[in-house]
Amino acid sequence: MLRISPVVALLGLLLPMAAALAQTQTQTAAPSRVGVMPAQPAPAGTPLQRSLELSATGQNLSGGIGNWRDVTLRGTYGLPSHVLQGELSQNHRFGVDGTFVGLSDTYTFNEDWHGSVAVGAGDGAFYLPKFRVDATLYRKFLPGRNLVGSVGVGYYDAPTGYTDRSVSLGAAYYFETPWIVEGGVRMNTSNPGSVKSQQQFVALTYGRAKQNLVTGRYGWGSEGYLAVAAGAQLVNFDSREASLSWRHWLNSSTGVLVGVNRYINPSYRRSGVTVGIFHDF
Repeated sequence: MLRISPVVALLGLLLPMAAALAQTQTQTAAPSRVGVMPAQPAPAGTPLQRSLELSATGQNLSGGIGNWRDVTLRGTYGLPSHVLQGELSQNHRFGVDGTFVGLSDTYTFNEDWHGSVAVGAGDGAFYLPKFRVDATLYRKFLPGRNLVGSVGVGYYDAPTGYTDRSVSLGAAYYFETPWIVEGGVRMNTSNPGSVKSQQQFVALTYGRAKQNLVTGRYGWGSEGYLAVAAGAQLVNFDSREASLSWRHWLNSSTGVLVGVNRYINPSYRRSGVTVGIFHDF
């Protein structure tokens, strides 16, 4: 029998209230896709990243197609040149339960270059990938190395019979004051049908680590395929999503996170809240 920890039970109580009022990681992935987001390497001279994060999300969907409930455990383990990250997510979407497992490794080549590889797989639920892999290369620019450019490729194999192949470009500028500006584009080809789509995003982060970090993100564009049932898919449509997240440190090691988001496509609207806790070791 599955045992539920007191923390998960507490989040389970908070989610219905949070959903009644209504995740965010800046990335160019399609808005409704599950996938592990690789951790970025720590700045030189700072302690190695080692942390655990537990979060729960509730999403209300229009159109009577079933609300979403997700619980995700994410762990990060830093080594001198590597940052390893694992993710385990239990999902309930469109009335179907599913489990996703993802792993990633971010490797620092030198002061200017680092790259990441992420893989993940679902348990057969139609809305999770049968298999996905993403690889990204990052380059720091300017004398202060405060402009980071990226180029990535991805492959997504869905249980419902379609595949995605994508190329993404992105950039992040770190100001001396506590601001980070980010932007990116993801160009995708879906098969069958060779459906072309493109998603863009912009994001703005304010704050300092170990204190508060607030991030606003807006993404828009087109999507190729999106499964909404075992035998039903949306094909070649426009969508947009806005989100706002807040990470607050209660002390030097432990903090809480809260996020809200709203996603719109021609068939339904989705609004949700994420709550969670994290601890740095």
